[in-house]
Amino acid sequence: MMSETISGGHLVAKALKAEGVDVIYTLCGGHIIDIYDGCVDEGIEVIDVRHEQVAAHAADGYARITGKPGCAVVTAGPGTTDAVTGVANAFRAESPMLLIGGQGALSQHKMGSLQDLPHVDMMTPITKFAATVPSTERVADIVSMAFRECYNGAPGPSFLEIPRDVLDAKVPLEKARIPQAGQYRASTRQLGDPEAVEQLADLLAHAEKPAILLGSQVWTCRATDAAIDFVRALNIPAYMNGSGRGTLPPGDPHHFQLSRRYAFTEADLIIIVGTPFDFRMGYGKRLSPTAKVVQIDLDYRTVGKNRDIDLGIVGDAGLILSAAAQAASGRIENGVARRKAWLDELRAVETAAYEKRLPRQHSDAQPIDPYRLVHEINEFLTEDTIYIGDGGDIVTFSGQVVQPKSPGHWMDPGPLGTLGVGMAFAMAAKQARRDKEVLCLFGDGAFSLTGWDFETMVRFDLPFIGVIGNNSSMNQIRYGQAAKYGEDRARIGNTLGDIRYGEFAKLLGGYGEEVRDPAEIRPALERARESGKPSLINVWVDPEVYAPGTMNQTMYK
Repeated sequence: MMSETISGGHLVAKALKAEGVDVIYTLCGGHIIDIYDGCVDEGIEVIDVRHEQVAAHAADGYARITGKPGCAVVTAGPGTTDAVTGVANAFRAESPMLLIGGQGALSQHKMGSLQDLPHVDMMTPITKFAATVPSTERVADIVSMAFRECYNGAPGPSFLEIPRDVLDAKVPLEKARIPQAGQYRASTRQLGDPEAVEQLADLLAHAEKPAILLGSQVWTCRATDAAIDFVRALNIPAYMNGSGRGTLPPGDPHHFQLSRRYAFTEADLIIIVGTPFDFRMGYGKRLSPTAKVVQIDLDYRTVGKNRDIDLGIVGDAGLILSAAAQAASGRIENGVARRKAWLDELRAVETAAYEKRLPRQHSDAQPIDPYRLVHEINEFLTEDTIYIGDGGDIVTFSGQVVQPKSPGHWMDPGPLGTLGVGMAFAMAAKQARRDKEVLCLFGDGAFSLTGWDFETMVRFDLPFIGVIGNNSSMNQIRYGQAAKYGEDRARIGNTLGDIRYGEFAKLLGGYGEEVRDPAEIRPALERARESGKPSLINVWVDPEVYAPGTMNQTMYK
């Protein structure tokens, strides 16, 4: 009696199923089609896109939204190189995803087979794990190994190349190790050093003016409730960045945004959770030199990098914040009353900054002031709207104004600053959470990089509200050129055509509008929502207006 056999592609699908993956993002190629066959049998949806960069970005976005690992599957050679940017973006953003790339047959190794490249060598610097699958029997085992590496310390991407003959071959089922769901992964939630938690509790008990920054790892660790309990129990003002935005809702007495620089200058205790001291933090130089600085992170290598700290704790943000709050709660005498003056001081700074900007948010100018656009978007968001920012100058405006109303409802590229993530993030967000509304703000330059996958959104019936802040320029770069080389050279290499993207949406089967009057922004957004289709509202904004962050050129400092 012959034993049952299974192919490499079907082993991939079984391993993905064990990881909880229910969709792969892909662009087809002859090296990888047996994986599709396996996914059909395992009930894994196959979403085929128009560019491999989109597939990788979508896998990244899926991981951010769901907390489960994302997966993209691309063919060898140019298929894999096209996905490099998406993997690199996930690497800097600490997003757990697996990219599977094809490869020529092992029997043709070093013979110059079709699309043969040293993929593993290229991927190693931008992944936590990169390897070749050497035999069909090992396929599922090594897929599970790659996923485990995604969660080693701070999360990140892995890469596997699977030679064509390894993927297509069949082996006796009993010879292949197929890891079972939930039976081969250790818990990744680490409490951190108990003595360090006690030290943090003492610092909290004695601080007069504490402040906390809740970074992306608060969402990665699903530590929202712990973070909220922490700031409320200890009466601490909270600032949020990256995926940490939305941890506290707008209007919460502990939610602060516009006074961060003031707070980090005046505070005597600053707690940084899940954010490295990279360019976004001025490499740590924006923190008061006299404040006690505490850093909590999943990755030991991040703690104390670029700036000395007073206390570092490695572990899960939720567990550490909960333990510290419990340890400190009995040590603070009159803490709430004592810190009320500090919160009032920050609220006054916050209010002054908001009121200074408010006239521009209500501006009736034409072309439209970008502040008016992002104000209208912020007013339009609901508690169930996932907001995505994809662009340079226009998204810098939105970072000051747009406040997601729920945890996990903010997505941006992350520290790599990659343009072109928006369409893929919208695709992943809507596919994973069809109960949510998805709104993406694009710069016109960012949209043009991956905009053809608007058709994929139409094809798979993934409605979303796309808004393009159109100034016919790559304005963030244009400003820097003007400042450095003069106005006569300001438009070299950064000026785009006046494209009516609302018509582009209609061409591909979606909903589209052109908006030049600021009074029409909100009605256009409402009509896009009601259309039930993928949509693009093309808003013509003033090309001569720049975000403060652009004018400070913070990306280069």
